[in-house]
Amino acid sequence: MFAFILRRLLQAVVVMVTVALVSFLLFQYVGDPVVFLLGQDATAEQVAEMRAALGLDQPFFVQFGHFLANAVQGEFGISLRQGTQVSQLIAERFPATLELALVAAALALLLGVPMGVYAALKRGSFLSQVFMTVSLLGVSLPTFLIGILLILVFAVVLGWFPSFGRGEVTHIGGWTTGLLTLKGWHHITLPAVTLAIFQLTLIMRLVRAEMLEVLRTDYIKFARARGLTDRAVHFGHALKNTLVPVLTITGLQLGGLIAFAIITETVFQWPGMGLLFIQAVTFADIPVMAAYLCLIALIFVVINLLVDLLYFAVDPRLRVDKAGGH
Repeated sequence: MFAFILRRLLQAVVVMVTVALVSFLLFQYVGDPVVFLLGQDATAEQVAEMRAALGLDQPFFVQFGHFLANAVQGEFGISLRQGTQVSQLIAERFPATLELALVAAALALLLGVPMGVYAALKRGSFLSQVFMTVSLLGVSLPTFLIGILLILVFAVVLGWFPSFGRGEVTHIGGWTTGLLTLKGWHHITLPAVTLAIFQLTLIMRLVRAEMLEVLRTDYIKFARARGLTDRAVHFGHALKNTLVPVLTITGLQLGGLIAFAIITETVFQWPGMGLLFIQAVTFADIPVMAAYLCLIALIFVVINLLVDLLYFAVDPRLRVDKAGGH
């Protein structure tokens, strides 16, 4: 167990160092931060003094070492566009993105799993065919189009939900949340549904495929031969074995929801990290871009590590006694 965790941690460190190198290269090849800070009219002496103050006159590996040391402490410098510490900007925007991703993941799980089970158990029914058709639309339609359609129908035509913003939020220490207010739920509904649709269809199709595969196994046939009811077979045996890969995929998809909420946040002007990253790309705000890449990589690495540990805990085949030759 210890060797397994150590190996995964070493792999995680390698991944993070690689991402940090890619992020650092942004400072080298995507514009000059000195020009952004001083402007085009700066003299050569001013440019030289600023480069020395920022440490940009030092060798490449020395600069990268300083970047790594600061990144470990969560420091990525000052935003070139807003003149604020990047860590402060991330701390302000991260709660909104995490909140949106968690609500979308909950919607996808709570709706996708029952729909997948029904589609597997009632393959020939009309409702099952409707579910499969809807799932094809959810996979095929781009996220921005889904968001625009939802805004058109539910915000413009029906007027049931607002089309942008986060609404009223509650401050709990240094954290902000809109899930404790009615207006917050009102504002998060459309963007959460938009972000959840693709994940919902993915989970539904995965549950259906896994359920059909499990129902064909020998131990399910043996359970039926013992005289167990369909309810016990379907939900006590088949569904339980189906959910392990589903929960694994869902855990990995949570990182994807956080990383790729950019389009949804842009469509709904949701004040999260995705919108911050788009604005940073537009204005070539390199420190914000670098911080975003490192944070997203860290989220993926942590989630992958937790998923690996989950697999190790639930699958006895991974706990092999190598010393015994098995």
